[in-house]
Amino acid sequence: MEEVKNMRKSLIGMGLIALLIGLSLGMVSAWHGSPGPNPYADQSAAQAVPQLNSSYYQPLSQEEIDGILYMVEEEKLARDVYLTLYNETGLQIFSNIANSEQRHMDMVMSLIEKYNLTAPDTLNEVGVFQNPEIQALYDKLVQMGSQSTADALKVGALIEETDIKDLEERIAQTDNQDIRTVYSNLMAGSENHLRAFVGQLEAMGVNYTAQVLPQEQVDEILSSAPAHGMGGMGHGMMGGQMGPAQDGGVTSTIANAFAHAWAWMRGLLMRLGSAI
Repeated sequence: MEEVKNMRKSLIGMGLIALLIGLSLGMVSAWHGSPGPNPYADQSAAQAVPQLNSSYYQPLSQEEIDGILYMVEEEKLARDVYLTLYNETGLQIFSNIANSEQRHMDMVMSLIEKYNLTAPDTLNEVGVFQNPEIQALYDKLVQMGSQSTADALKVGALIEETDIKDLEERIAQTDNQDIRTVYSNLMAGSENHLRAFVGQLEAMGVNYTAQVLPQEQVDEILSSAPAHGMGGMGHGMMGGQMGPAQDGGVTSTIANAFAHAWAWMRGLLMRLGSAI
C-alpha cells in the first residue's frame, strides 16, 4: 500500500513538473511569436501619394516656397535619422517609420513638382543635406540616438514633436489649399509616429516628458485615437522587436510564472496529503 502511495506521489509530481515546463515554454514562445493587432499600424500602405487638385492653382509667396523646400528636407531628416538608428539598434519601428517618412517626402515633392520648384539635389543621399542647419541637426540627432535604445526612441519622439510644431507654424502662414492639405496630412502622420515612439518607451518602463511641444498638447495627442492621414505608419508597443532592452522584462515575467506555478503545485500536493 505504501509503495502504491509513493508511486502515485511520484507520478503526480512528474506531471506537475511537466506542466510547469510547458507553461514556461509557452510563455517564451508567445513572447517571441507574432504580435497582436497594432492600433498604430500603417494606415496608408495601400494608398498612393494623393494627387493635388489639378484645377486649383495659386501663386506662391517666397515664404511659402522657402517653407516647402525646408519641409522636404525636414522629412528627409526624419527618414535618414530613422534609417541610421535602425542600422544601429535593429528596432523595426525605425525601419517602418522611415518608410512612412519617404512617403511624406513624396507628398512634399508633389508640391515642388506642381509649382515648378527646384528640389534639393541631395534627397537620395542618406545623411547629406543642402540646408546646413538641417545637416548639423542630423549629425546631432544621430549622436544623441546612438547612446542607448531609450535615447534612440526619445530622438524619434523629439523629431516628431519638432515636425508637428513646424507644420503648425507653416499652416498658419499660408492660405494655399495645396500646401494646407499636404501639411495637414504630414502632421497627422507625425502625431501617429509620436504615439508609436512613446508607446515603445512606455513598454520599456520609461516615462516620456514633452521635449518641444507643451506637455498638455503632447498628452492630448497621446490620448487621442490614431489619425488617418496619409503616411501614418507609426507602430506602438507591438510595432517592432524591442531587442535586448526587453530581456529584463522577459526574465522577470518567466520568474514570476515559475513562482506562481510552484506555489500552486505545493498547494495541490498538500491537499493530496503530500506536501513538498
